[in-house]
Amino acid sequence: MLLSRLFALIQYPLPHHLLSRLVGGLAECRTPWLKNALVQAFIRQFRVDMDEAAEPDPTAYATFNDFFTRELEEGARPIGEGMVSPADGTLSQFGPIEAGQLLQAKGHRFSAMELLGGDGEAARRFLGGSFATVYLSPSDYHRVHMPVSGTLTEMVYVPGRLFSVNAATTEHVPNLFARNERLICHFDTEHGPMAVVLVGAMIVAAIETVWAGQITPLPRGGVQRIRFDTPVRLEKGEEMGRFKLGSTVVMAFSEPVSFADAIEPGAKVQMGQTLGSV
Repeated sequence: MLLSRLFALIQYPLPHHLLSRLVGGLAECRTPWLKNALVQAFIRQFRVDMDEAAEPDPTAYATFNDFFTRELEEGARPIGEGMVSPADGTLSQFGPIEAGQLLQAKGHRFSAMELLGGDGEAARRFLGGSFATVYLSPSDYHRVHMPVSGTLTEMVYVPGRLFSVNAATTEHVPNLFARNERLICHFDTEHGPMAVVLVGAMIVAAIETVWAGQITPLPRGGVQRIRFDTPVRLEKGEEMGRFKLGSTVVMAFSEPVSFADAIEPGAKVQMGQTLGSV
């Protein structure tokens, strides 16, 4: 407990964005010996399973980021029924959105309005709905997929800090997911509005989407909104984006979700695994 609190506290004065951009530059290095050394060291440290990758040869990737956002072989992640996990990772929290609040960790809640960039109108859509949070560790597959089918209506970039998003910081940094840089993707679905929030974190060099390419980092400024007059339709299980180094996905649904009895906070999940039904 003391060590995790200390780990969280020492992050406050760190230059989050500078560190992340420096690591991002290294992750794009194309010098073969350096790139291969980084990839091999990462595989050993985090015990990455390359057998399920579409390209299992670690040296075949042009950059560390290409390796990190590697595609899986076809059929590696079957898509289940109902609402499915958008990513491999840990299902850190899930449940109802109560009085406009989402659970971050035991004793810590944060508001849907803050998560959604201060947009009260958007937050009201999710009153009485449900949420689920998936944390992607370094060893996980880092592409993010659709939990249900939907049509993109708006994308919102919210600047912020880049605290780490592991268990220590979620327990000790209040409003963590509403403080960090994030990309909010609003969708219309057959179950009503859905928001998929891609949360940045320490040394996350970039967030990409399939419809607009790399989004973060953006120049300093306020909240930036992009609406889509031409519909962007994505089916359940289809890729929507990716993290260049690990982070967290927060999903919000306007309707209550009946979560599967077999899952519980802290459970390991895989992309496409059934989490419940809306």
